[in-house]
Amino acid sequence: MKAALISLGSLSSTWTADALRKYFDEVDEINLKEIEISFTGKNQLILYREKPLKKYDAIYAKGSFRYANLLSALTSMLSKECYMPLTASSFTKAHDKLLTQLRLNAENIPMPETFLTTTIDAAKKILKKMQYPIIMKFPKGTQGKGVMFADSYASASSILDALNVLKQPVILQEYVETDSTDLRVIVVGGKVVAAYKRLGSIYEKRANIHQGGVGKPVELDNYTKSIAIQAAQALKVDICGVDILESSRGPLVIEVNLSPGLQGVTKYTKIDVADKIAEFMYEKAKCIKKEDTQKKTKSLLIDLGIEDTIKESKEYEELITNLEFRGVRILLPEVLTNKTKFNDKTDVVFKFKENSLIIEKF
Repeated sequence: MKAALISLGSLSSTWTADALRKYFDEVDEINLKEIEISFTGKNQLILYREKPLKKYDAIYAKGSFRYANLLSALTSMLSKECYMPLTASSFTKAHDKLLTQLRLNAENIPMPETFLTTTIDAAKKILKKMQYPIIMKFPKGTQGKGVMFADSYASASSILDALNVLKQPVILQEYVETDSTDLRVIVVGGKVVAAYKRLGSIYEKRANIHQGGVGKPVELDNYTKSIAIQAAQALKVDICGVDILESSRGPLVIEVNLSPGLQGVTKYTKIDVADKIAEFMYEKAKCIKKEDTQKKTKSLLIDLGIEDTIKESKEYEELITNLEFRGVRILLPEVLTNKTKFNDKTDVVFKFKENSLIIEKF
């Protein structure tokens, strides 16, 4: 079978591609920046380096929020032909913190209290009602970028005035005290395969490893695992990283990452997450390929008029009983006569071998 990894070429992507080669016969690494989509009338064509993209059994397409539209379009087209762990809609939702919040909220997944306003004046009215400190962040951004900390109304108001120049909506969120720590949970195929606790540096409120944090392995309780799995399912993705705060109210989801870095989780848990991803993708692709083969076989049998015969052969009822004999002849139970509708004018065919007997109407 063949697989492809479409990405921006990060180290995590390289690790995943290498792991895929353990399972698939052929694996291509494709640079997302060199992908083009051609639309001509009703025809759609995906080009890589000006040539049509090859056919694959599985494709893992991922990248930053800047490529969300391209990834969504790619997945919409390719998922009809092969297995892809991320859905087209997930790129729109997971790469937008507000849309993520809305989706998780719809599934009753616990999160920090969050507000979004369209004007600075409206935001400042909300700021007066909030408990400090608070978190302020842009809807789009990764690796902790675009996340700000305000310890008072005055500082939050000043940040809003400065951000007003950018003409961007800002999300206001309660600050949950966790000593600058959070959990990064990796979900693959509806299971938690690895998790670790991220600790922010002494100069940072953000626990993100890319912002100078460190990590340590952690054993999650079943409830926290279930929350991470529910978050992945809410966004309809098979592979993701779920960021969770451990609060006095229990686990609170703050983000779902479609392209989680593997360096941190691999370093601190000693778990080969890339291999977990590759093995899952292989098993999923193999299962889908088997189902496709069965569908094609069934379609062929129907065209040949054989399918109905096969169905009939499988629809036998069973009767377990002792045999009755008249001399050396077998007498069949009356219930068989009633069920089969056989009578003394019915012509039958006997099919038999040692330890087996089948009687069918001729």
